[in-house]
Amino acid sequence: MANPILHIKTQCSECSLRELCLPVGLHKHDLEQLNSVIRQSRRLKKGDYLFHAGETFVSLFAIRTGFFKTTVGTQDGRDQVTGFFMSGELMGMDGIGNNIYINDAIALEDSEVCELPFARMEDLVKRVPSLQTHFMRLMSREIIRDQNVMMMLGNMRAEERLAAFLLNLSQRLQTRGFAANDFILRMSREEIGSYLGLKLETVSRTLSRFNQEGWISVEHKHIQILQARALKDLVAGCSGKSDVI
Repeated sequence: MANPILHIKTQCSECSLRELCLPVGLHKHDLEQLNSVIRQSRRLKKGDYLFHAGETFVSLFAIRTGFFKTTVGTQDGRDQVTGFFMSGELMGMDGIGNNIYINDAIALEDSEVCELPFARMEDLVKRVPSLQTHFMRLMSREIIRDQNVMMMLGNMRAEERLAAFLLNLSQRLQTRGFAANDFILRMSREEIGSYLGLKLETVSRTLSRFNQEGWISVEHKHIQILQARALKDLVAGCSGKSDVI
């Protein structure tokens, strides 16, 4: 396991992602308490593991910069992609229930995370009710995300799955202040296929079809969404799911 580089402590009050990670209206005193709980932030290189499946659960991690995937090993030795996470999102909540991380978390590019020791966070949320409500909402969101992925894999055709995936990435990037319709895929087509339950060839063929239809422009990992309405129409009847995939 690679050793992440430790550097200066991140101050939540000064972080550009504060409004994404934290509840709106958190008082200065509450922010100071949170600053005292967060450990030194970590920098990870592409391919580094943030945590391994089976490790004792100790902390949650807020992604400050970068992109991660989570995977779980299957009985036949494959790594199944279970999620993708970007800046402003929390990782590690899978470890809360059984006190071990269920997934491997791997950086898809050079990244930086803020570590939130869970035992200290539990103590803090008892004293800051707005934080407790916020983290409960985040956990609820993860449950809904998992449920909708299962529904997507069971009910959507390949084209609908990929369209919903691209729309979801677009929406999440827009929320974080990035370009919604012009972005770089941080994951490979094989990783997308693993997540969506599709073969690599199906992902590549479907992206090519979207490109030929003029709905998107594809150049290696560079994606431009040209006709978002067409993608939304493709998942008509399932479009509500695309926001939480």
